[in-house]
Amino acid sequence: MTQSPNRYRCTACGNITRFDVVTDRRARAFHHYSVGGELSVEEVEVLSESVVEISCRWCGHGRSIEILDDEESSITTDR
Repeated sequence: MTQSPNRYRCTACGNITRFDVVTDRRARAFHHYSVGGELSVEEVEVLSESVVEISCRWCGHGRSIEILDDEESSITTDR
């Protein structure tokens, strides 16, 4: 399951680059322990993921966040 990440914009302050995003994620991963007990996590597969909360790093608002669609996102990143 591969998903392109969403782009966000804070309509309160205009921020398009800095957000705190809280997600719930279910994943399957291969845990490989060395003989010495050190863990290496490999082959992580995200089974499901949902966004719980988004807040703006600049102004702290979580009520003013909008998700940009693909067209808006490409216009924003070309500037």
